[in-house]
This record gives sequence, structure tokens and C-alpha cells, in this order.
Amino acid sequence: MEDKSLNPQKFFKTACYFEGSLILVALFLGWIADINPFADLHFSENAILYGLLGTLPLFVLFVAMQQLQIESVQRVRKLLLETLGPAMHGYGWADLFVLAAIAGLSEEVLFRGVLQPWMEAGWGMNAGLLFSNIIFGLVHAVTPLYAALATLVGIYLGVFLDYGGERNLLTPVIIHTLYDFLAFLVIMRAYKAGKEEK
Repeated sequence: MEDKSLNPQKFFKTACYFEGSLILVALFLGWIADINPFADLHFSENAILYGLLGTLPLFVLFVAMQQLQIESVQRVRKLLLETLGPAMHGYGWADLFVLAAIAGLSEEVLFRGVLQPWMEAGWGMNAGLLFSNIIFGLVHAVTPLYAALATLVGIYLGVFLDYGGERNLLTPVIIHTLYDFLAFLVIMRAYKAGKEEK
């Protein structure tokens, strides 16, 4: 049977370009809503600390879910292994970190830098947090469970936008980047282990 897996080099470049293009979407929507997507992105030692600490629960949950023998969870795990495994196989940790950083920055600028404050302005803090992250979940809807989990992760990131009493986009950017990076490493390790068993 012919190998239908994605060309790793093409996938990696396409993923970087696609994720990076979300910044242009954020700028356009920000222009419409009169919101500067980068207004709340600034350096802060507290934001970095909260970002590092905030990554831990998400990553622990991700690793724990890898062990669950629930069919819907295993379906998500298999999907990630079958799509990301072959596409990212052969890339080093630095490449995976670059992709995670692009995704972390661009998705946070779009969802927490524009959509969340835009919806908060019209509907209030709680509704803005909820509905902006329902959109976040729908954008990640590769399976119904994955969409639900992405919505919850989005809400988590949205809460961290204001964590410590200071609205700073840097905190969710760090959490998103580190979480994606660590998840990529776990997926690559599982994929390589699966290849060695065959």
C-alpha cells in the first residue's frame, strides 16, 4: 500500500506559515474592533513565573490522558500520533519549539488579544471569556472531545490573561507555547517508540 503520510518538510513549513498568518487575522479583526492585539503584551517577571507555573497542570493532564483507556481519548491520541508523528518525525526539539512558539504567540494574540477583549466589551467579562473560547474550541474541532478539551484549555488560558491582577498576554503565550512544545515532545517519543516496536 502506498504511504499516504504528509511530507514532513511541507507540513512543517505550512504549519508555521498558517500559524503565523493568524497574526494578520488578529490585526485585521483588531482594526475592525479598534483593539490593538498587542496592547496587553508586555514583559513582566510575574507573567513569566505565572506562565511557567501555569504550564504544569496542563502538561500533567495531557500526560495523564495518554494513559486513559477510554475510547474517545484513545481516538484523539491515535489521531495525534498518526498526523503529527509522521509529519514531525525527524525534526529536532529546536524546530518543535519554533513551531510551538509561533502557534503560542499567534493564537494567543488572536483569541486572547482580540476576540476575548472584543467580546468582553460587548457582553461582559464572563461571557467574553466563555464565547471567545468556544470559538477557540471549534477551531480545534478535529474530534468532539478535542473541541471540548480545547475550549476548556482556552478558558484556562483566558483566566491566566488576568492572573495576578495584571492583564498580560505574555502569561497565556508562555503557557500555550510550553504546553504545545512539551506535548510535541511526548507525541514524538510515543511515535518513535511505536516505530521501534514494529
